[in-house]
Amino acid sequence: MERRKVYALMMLWAMAHLSSPGFGLRALRRTTGGRKGSTGPTGQDATGTPLRRSKRGWMWNQFFLLEEYTGTDMQYVGKLHSDADRGDGSVKYVLNGEGAGTLFKIDENSGDIHATKRLDREEKAYYILHAKAVNRFTNEALEGESEFIIKIHDINDNEPRFTKDPYMASVPEMSDIGTSVIQVTATDADDATYGNSARVVYSILEGQPYFSVDPDTGLIKTALPGMDREVKENYQVVIQAKDMAGQMGGLSGTTTVSITLSDVNDNPPRFTKTLYEFRVPESSELGSAIGVIRAMDADIGANAEMDYRVIGSDGPGMFDITTNRSTQDGVIMLRKPLDFEKKRQYSLRVQVENSHINPRFYSMGPYRDEATIKIIVEDVDEPPVFERASYVMEVKEDAARNTVIGSVSASDPDDKHSLVRYTIDRRTDMDRVFNIHAGNGSVFTLRELDREENAWHNISVIATEFNNPRQISRVAVYIRVLDVNDNAPTFATNYETFVCENAKANQRIQTVSATDPDEPVGGHRFFFSLAPDAVGKANFSVRDNKDNTAWILTRRNSYNSLQKSIYHVPVVISDGEFPMQSSTNTLTIRVCTCDREGNMKLCNPEALTARAGLSTGALVAILLCVIILLMIVVLFAALRRQRKKEPLIISKEDVRDNVVSYNDEGGGEEDTQAFDIGTLRNPEAIEESKQRRDIVPETFYPPVRRPALPPARDNNGDVRDFINQRLQDNDSDPTAPPYDSLATYAYEGNGSVAESLSSLESVTTEGDQDYNYLSEWGPRFKKLADMYGGDDSDRDS
Repeated sequence: MERRKVYALMMLWAMAHLSSPGFGLRALRRTTGGRKGSTGPTGQDATGTPLRRSKRGWMWNQFFLLEEYTGTDMQYVGKLHSDADRGDGSVKYVLNGEGAGTLFKIDENSGDIHATKRLDREEKAYYILHAKAVNRFTNEALEGESEFIIKIHDINDNEPRFTKDPYMASVPEMSDIGTSVIQVTATDADDATYGNSARVVYSILEGQPYFSVDPDTGLIKTALPGMDREVKENYQVVIQAKDMAGQMGGLSGTTTVSITLSDVNDNPPRFTKTLYEFRVPESSELGSAIGVIRAMDADIGANAEMDYRVIGSDGPGMFDITTNRSTQDGVIMLRKPLDFEKKRQYSLRVQVENSHINPRFYSMGPYRDEATIKIIVEDVDEPPVFERASYVMEVKEDAARNTVIGSVSASDPDDKHSLVRYTIDRRTDMDRVFNIHAGNGSVFTLRELDREENAWHNISVIATEFNNPRQISRVAVYIRVLDVNDNAPTFATNYETFVCENAKANQRIQTVSATDPDEPVGGHRFFFSLAPDAVGKANFSVRDNKDNTAWILTRRNSYNSLQKSIYHVPVVISDGEFPMQSSTNTLTIRVCTCDREGNMKLCNPEALTARAGLSTGALVAILLCVIILLMIVVLFAALRRQRKKEPLIISKEDVRDNVVSYNDEGGGEEDTQAFDIGTLRNPEAIEESKQRRDIVPETFYPPVRRPALPPARDNNGDVRDFINQRLQDNDSDPTAPPYDSLATYAYEGNGSVAESLSSLESVTTEGDQDYNYLSEWGPRFKKLADMYGGDDSDRDS
């Protein structure tokens, strides 16, 4: 509605101006002094030069057109007219340029210009056009083309607009009056150079009396002192911007400014209580938290950060307090062990203070507070306590068993003073080298010690309360084994010594040294000498250098490797400790062929063999020949063995009695020339029984175990046992052929005490034999069961 009023006023203003003379686009007549193209004197200038009037063409001024025209007819802009137009219709007016033919139209006969549409100055403020007059018939220009401007006259049709909506701002709490908060800005699209359409004035609609705004700049300031964030933190301020310099009828726009009071440290911390009480078990670990206290601060962020500290305690150094930065709590920490039996209660005085204090608010302090903390120690059944944190004991390595090497001591720290029992943790003494007396804690040995095997033993002793076996404690015991001179010195290494055949007497051929696993306090001192039993017939001598080394020297001028290639020199090495230990070490010296400078040339088994007349090639050839001969012998033996193991019976249907002769029978035990009775007397030397190779077994049946025959009561009992065992193995062999066969297991003779083992003799005693068990041996023995297993009447039929 307000905009319509503005348009009405603008239309009235435009109509008044358009009706006035001289408004619009008008053509001024050319002023000429004579005929076209002539000039005439009109006077002289100051120098006496005659002045001449020049001919002028059209002259166009700047014209205005009202924007947002709301009339029903086209808006009249102006009229073009040329001096050449005599009203006979021969002149045609032509308009070119911005908007010509669309926004602006010209009557080519009269030269009247009209606007065809409503124009908006905010879209385009002016238009540049070109006009000319031409002959309608010849289309020749009667006047030169001229340029003119149509400027759109502004009306107040745009309200002010803020650059943001909403604005976000903050200002510290407790700020003074007039503290700048934020500046808001509104813009108006109307013409700022014409009238007051774009002149904006700011005012505050909501937010009084806390804030104010500068009407010209839009700067928002605080208007009330002592605004407290803890009372109210957020404010919503509405700012209005109005054009036309704020006059009635002007257009306006609004925006919201959200203002937050930022925190300042204007509140001190305060404890919620003046006395805190905590109960703590005496078994609490060092460094553990035993209580938490909290002070309240109405401020936030860094302004609420606080520091706690102990300012007084009846147990100096027992407790400390730290600040939890995430929660601003005070955490009480245990720094020394608690002991209910020594002290049962502690009192602390603690203080809290802000970490960041604003000097501006010192007067609102003090920014600290104090409180008392009471700590009550609770009794706990504690394990035994050793007098020392660890024990170190020493024992000589030659100490006898059950030797006491030291003791440990532990006691119950509780008021009841329970007795303590000691044991050794066998996981630390798996070889059971030591033991401990359960009552008094004495540690003693269980076996001999060897320092060279283990110089240190680390064991753990356990102390347990009698009244409460679950209360245990441990202590480390380090046992050092002291050295005793119980090892004899020996050569430091295995020496490879040689002597040249052309060696001279008293020539050094080797320097030897010694080693000893013992570790005497003053260091080793070794003595070297030749064994007494070798002194008289020695080819070499030993010289002690008194520095734990010795030289081996020759005692004659030359040696012959063919006569004797190796010498063994016994060297006695003894130490200087008590008791003295010594050992005899043999040094092997090889005789070698050397050159004149004493460099060894030939001193190995291959060289000695070469000197004897055999080369390496000859030895290899001999070895190959031996291998070939052995292979021939093994192959021949294998072929003969294969021939002996040919199948006894080709056809399974052949059930005739067969005699298989394994060897010739001799004269029994009396025939000592035919065999070696020692073979039968040593059953372990006989090859284990093997399966028959002439018959492929189809189904295996469990062997029939028969009781062993009682041993014979004569000197040949071992032979009889062997034969009986072989007989049983043959009877129970599931791969044996299903017919009688003769198997010779020994050399029978006339003087043999053993009867014949052949089943062929069963013909004479057939009636006494019972073969019914053959039917139980499966299908392989079915034919034998039919032949021998039936009654006599069945066989006769």
